[in-house]
Amino acid sequence: MNKLYIGNLGENVSPLDLESLFKDSKIPFSGQFLVKTGYAFVDCPDESWAMKAIEALSGKVELHGKLIEVEHSVPKRQRSRKLQIRNIPPHLQWEVLDSLLAQYGTVENCEQVNTDTETAVVNVTYGNKDQARQAIEKLNGFQLENYSLKVAYIPDEMAAQQPPQQHPQGRRGFGQRGPPRQGSPGATTRQKPQSDVPLRMLVPTQFVGAIIGKEGATIRNITKQTQSKIDIHRKENAGAAEKPITIHSTPEGCSTACKIIMEIMQKEAQDTKLLQDLTLYNPERTITVKGSIETCAKAEEEIMKKIRESYENDIAAMNLQAHLIPGLNLNALGLFPPSSSGIPPPAVSVASAAAAASYPPFGQQPESETVHLFIPALAVGAIIGKQGQHIKQLSRFAGASIKIAPAEGPDAKLRMVIITGPPEAQFKAQGRIYGKLKEENFFGPKEEVKLEAHIKVPSYAAGRVIGKGGKTVNELQNLTSAEVVVPRDQTPDENDQVVVKITGHFYACQLAQRKIQEILAQVRRQQQQQKTLQSGQPQPRRK
Repeated sequence: MNKLYIGNLGENVSPLDLESLFKDSKIPFSGQFLVKTGYAFVDCPDESWAMKAIEALSGKVELHGKLIEVEHSVPKRQRSRKLQIRNIPPHLQWEVLDSLLAQYGTVENCEQVNTDTETAVVNVTYGNKDQARQAIEKLNGFQLENYSLKVAYIPDEMAAQQPPQQHPQGRRGFGQRGPPRQGSPGATTRQKPQSDVPLRMLVPTQFVGAIIGKEGATIRNITKQTQSKIDIHRKENAGAAEKPITIHSTPEGCSTACKIIMEIMQKEAQDTKLLQDLTLYNPERTITVKGSIETCAKAEEEIMKKIRESYENDIAAMNLQAHLIPGLNLNALGLFPPSSSGIPPPAVSVASAAAAASYPPFGQQPESETVHLFIPALAVGAIIGKQGQHIKQLSRFAGASIKIAPAEGPDAKLRMVIITGPPEAQFKAQGRIYGKLKEENFFGPKEEVKLEAHIKVPSYAAGRVIGKGGKTVNELQNLTSAEVVVPRDQTPDENDQVVVKITGHFYACQLAQRKIQEILAQVRRQQQQQKTLQSGQPQPRRK
């Protein structure tokens, strides 16, 4: 498959133009460019260079003002059952792709192609050419987790060899496929997974992220190294301590993949010492006790005694820190069971009274806020979930409106999540998003999740956030450990607001947001006092 078709060419494109384009892109070619009206053909030295030309040029490079298309050149007689699907999301699970392909017919073979690109490429063989034609019509350009699939025919050499036969119904078709000839695409590829005896193994859930790797890099490397298809069934047995992994390959490939996975788990266990933090999005752990009824009952008594002691200590600690994050009602976060009394109010002091000033009056709903949180573009699918289920659950859990803004461009590395809700909803929603990114391995095992958040403030209040000579913003950064930036020379938007950028880990980002909101509340109170004085109305005396 080293012959290329180059389409969408302008009328004035010459062979010299194409030669220059390929040389500039450092893609070798053999022979001359055969240029026709609107399209051309050329040979590459081998199949790998043909794939590199397709990935580097197709839909990405303009020639005389038109984006060119580059595909495998497939004669009509060989456009039968074989397709190549490119630009597949790198972290997509095999079972998701399998279910998508199966919508258009029987998939006899699906094999991954080794490429240097970030996205994945597979070659697919359907049961008949009608199924393949329907798949190419429906899947070419199909949006899958914000990636646009590219689908094209690849040569089905066996179809070209088989003479058409007359069926009893009078329809023309192809005879039974014989064994692939040596050197044909089917000769060196693994046959359909159903014919293999797969290896199925159970791994502890906490190791799944390490096996997948950042953005799917580790599992892709295992797949390439062992020439195997590996399915990690993350959605099976939700909440279970173990997850199944299915490996389709030769016996040697299965054994090698299994060994690599065990080595990854062993290293991860040594690095993390099997400890996981209790967090807002994962507040429980399972303790398994085995033994006789008497010993289990005694163990339960001792364990619960320790848990109750720890719980009381946690309540006391939270009481001391209840006003550490101003404007945030920790009782409303669901950190304590409904039956508990929650956090008792601390003794009122000058400091606590000042901090409490940012709370709304009793009976009044807290004011809604809007925060723009920026996440890796590749993580959008994980945040949305299958058919939008995860983002809907997250919105209900947090009590916030959560929307993902469109990408700013095809190569955008970040996507903006728009979160609207009161302080407690912001805390919950942002906490779960931070946790999901860590859980799905968009950050390494020892790498702290740091995100950038934007909040808008009135332009007249920006100076208060900065402070004289940058004093306030510097104090904010020292107190919260977050990076706080108010970009200079901003043009206020239609609502006379400017952006404050906050970057840091979850608690640093939350504390910075709350402190800034506290400053804004003070500005609003001062404005209200000035209006009261200007109107001549007496101010209420403080008690």
